[in-house]
Amino acid sequence: MSEQPQWDSSISFIFAMIGAAVGLGNIWRFSYVLYSNGGGSFFIPYLIAIAIMGIPFLILEYGVGFSFKESFSSIMRKIKPEFEVIAWILVLFVFVVTIYYLVILSWDLVYLFSSFTFNWGTDTASYFVNTVGGSSDLTNANFLLIPTTVCVLLLWISVWFISHRDVDSGIGRVSKILIPALFVIMGIIIVYALTLPGSVVGINALIHPNWNGLLNVNIWLAAFAQIIFSLSMGQAIAITYASYLPKNSKLIDNVLIVVFANSAFEVCTAFGVFSILGYMSFINGTPITDLITEGTGLVFIVFPMIFNIMGSVGRILAPMLFLAILFAGITSALGYFEPMLSSTSAKLGWSRKKAASVLSIIGCAFSVLLTTGISSYVVGIIDSFVNEFGILLLIGVQCIIFAWVYGVEHFLPLLNEYSSFTVGKKWVFVIKCLLPFVLIIMWVVGIVQLFTTADVFEIAIDLIIIASVLVSAVFLTKLKPSGE
Repeated sequence: MSEQPQWDSSISFIFAMIGAAVGLGNIWRFSYVLYSNGGGSFFIPYLIAIAIMGIPFLILEYGVGFSFKESFSSIMRKIKPEFEVIAWILVLFVFVVTIYYLVILSWDLVYLFSSFTFNWGTDTASYFVNTVGGSSDLTNANFLLIPTTVCVLLLWISVWFISHRDVDSGIGRVSKILIPALFVIMGIIIVYALTLPGSVVGINALIHPNWNGLLNVNIWLAAFAQIIFSLSMGQAIAITYASYLPKNSKLIDNVLIVVFANSAFEVCTAFGVFSILGYMSFINGTPITDLITEGTGLVFIVFPMIFNIMGSVGRILAPMLFLAILFAGITSALGYFEPMLSSTSAKLGWSRKKAASVLSIIGCAFSVLLTTGISSYVVGIIDSFVNEFGILLLIGVQCIIFAWVYGVEHFLPLLNEYSSFTVGKKWVFVIKCLLPFVLIIMWVVGIVQLFTTADVFEIAIDLIIIASVLVSAVFLTKLKPSGE
């Protein structure tokens, strides 16, 4: 029977949790969300979302993990045997996230190698389509984008090498190195970006407030969605990591540290991103609205264009940026991988090394299938579906199970025992009543938007994911736990 691992200290846990939270979305998504949802006025719903969703739910997850000190599937089985299948559905969805997340990270690794020679050329959009991410042309599905495929293999080897070790010498040690390095690199980039000519133009565009936007329910939903996915809430990562904590841990203090670090990182990064966009607008005379795009388009198309015109400075900033993205992505990928690793090891009685090896081979095989000439198109479909349908729904289900079926009040003594801050009736109300209500609304809105805009190919992929996850979850649930 596999034994439950343990961090050697809360410091390892904090760095690992910051690593899981601070990911690709913090670097390339938040600035777009902030800009397109009211600018400076967006900070009001953003801070409220942190207060009534981010902090309370993470406190719950820390309490659950620390209290049970078991894998997520084992926890749900203990609460009620019928709930085990729900646990497997969630960890399988999160494993799917790991699979496509490493494909996105492989694009960054290709750009990291390319940043030393700038071989993306002047037509950066063409380079991304033809060499790295592909397009939505389904006829391109019959060949692999070799640079991306090779980088996927390298990344899965790295994830296996780190994860097959015990948590403290693997994830803990790597997080304690990469997270400080990430913050230092991004700090240098941000400070330099703020000194660029035209940076004020970008910052003004970013934070110019639209107060009328506060009356738009979609902006509030955007704030809550940003907090959910920015903090990796409800994905069994926090529960799994918290189950490895030593005794006498200050759970609520740790939550506040992780939330502050995550939010400070993405807000500061947004200022750096828009400072660079302001510079591009100032130098080339391009309207800043023409430069602003979300996600991969910003990092892999717009930013290489900007580095091209920066001269020698661009030769320094480009590798730094793509290295920072790599560090953020690796630590997040380790977090996504851990719930499946922990639950599989506990259920089958496998050693951590064996479970990590088998899951890495399976995950790598599926990731390679996502490196064809339609890579970015398929990854985008899977990303939207898994997050807006699967994980969002399961966060709400967890909230109800832990709050109403098990009883959230059970966690209060443990949470408050060593923490500098305490929670009580208000926190219980938020977990029991407010969060389920908000999550149901978000899920319904997301589902309507998802399926009203999807075409036949996208719906087919969604159905394949649902069928695969459900069949696998039922199979794993029916397996007799090791030791019984």
